[in-house]
Amino acid sequence: MKFKEFIKTKGAKGAIFMGVFYALFLPGYKAMPGNINKLPIAIINDDNGNYGDQISKQLNKSLPFNNINKNITYVEANNKLMHNKLNLIIHIPKDFSKNLISKKDTPGLNFKINDASPTMISQSMDSIGKEINTQLSNQFSNQTTNSGLKQMKIPEKQVHGLINQINNSYSGDISHINQMSPNMNYKMLPMFLTSAVYIGSMIGAMQLVSAFKENRHKTSNIKIFVYVQLTAVMIGLAASLIALGITYLVNDLDISNFFSIFAQTMSNYWVSFNFTAIIIFLIGSTGMIVNIPILLIQTISNGATMSRDMMPALYNWMSYISPMYYSVQGHFANIFGNISQMTYIFSMIAIGLISTLINIFIVTLASKKENKETIKNYKSLNPAMENE
Repeated sequence: MKFKEFIKTKGAKGAIFMGVFYALFLPGYKAMPGNINKLPIAIINDDNGNYGDQISKQLNKSLPFNNINKNITYVEANNKLMHNKLNLIIHIPKDFSKNLISKKDTPGLNFKINDASPTMISQSMDSIGKEINTQLSNQFSNQTTNSGLKQMKIPEKQVHGLINQINNSYSGDISHINQMSPNMNYKMLPMFLTSAVYIGSMIGAMQLVSAFKENRHKTSNIKIFVYVQLTAVMIGLAASLIALGITYLVNDLDISNFFSIFAQTMSNYWVSFNFTAIIIFLIGSTGMIVNIPILLIQTISNGATMSRDMMPALYNWMSYISPMYYSVQGHFANIFGNISQMTYIFSMIAIGLISTLINIFIVTLASKKENKETIKNYKSLNPAMENE
């Protein structure tokens, strides 16, 4: 066999295709931090004086965000932050102007960030909060205070002294809700746990669908399909127990969350199994060549490193039908957050049910096709039946 013949084989062609195809997904990471301007934030001005309004307008012009919500209460903003519908809250307290002039209390803005969110976002918001504090302390305070004090006809010498005093006393507060350990094994746990289960289910789908096709002539296709589903559930139970056992060994997690994490992990396996099995039922083991790119797309669109607001169009679209996305968000909510994971679980299970129905349709269609071919072959072997 010559090399020219070998390179044309199915296996060689598949390897070449995948080797080249993988590189096509790299542009998806350009969104970090290229699309950070798409993230929603809120600026809430509760200041009773004039300085809050000046700072609010200045921040609105200078911050690199296209979606700045200013018509929202502090309570509403906190609720949205908790559900990751906002990524940063900048709060100007009601006594900001009063404290700035009187110097009795330290003036400052309040920044709030949700750590139970994509890693890059929480880190970026923290950096932005620190940068704003630095700018207000070193530059913006000079401009706004100088103008205000001059309007009050305070002598020039006193103005400079008061400015220095105000600058030295400014102290913005950056607070974090749902704080977690800075170690990577914590921050990336939702993605690592989800990916391990997804990849295991994808390989399991290839093996079980292969077993289905090998044994479908021994009984009805539907019965074998039920066997496949039962086996997938059993594997999911075992895989979830092992995965969580290792997870609790390497992470200091709250044991009270064990059963909720287990239920989600088990659901994730079953949903991912049926989701990846669709392609394999359709085109056989070659479907892995299609499933792997789908997996790669989901590693970008699962919401572990960036939110939907930042994702390029393809990845944003994929997040709505991605089992990985809803699993990652469910883990963020359950393990590190203090909101219910059920919205994400229901969405993930819906994908699983739809995938299962599609698989049933494929199996039923294949069964009817086989029956027609069997009858056709039988008639060809019995010419007398052709006249019936």
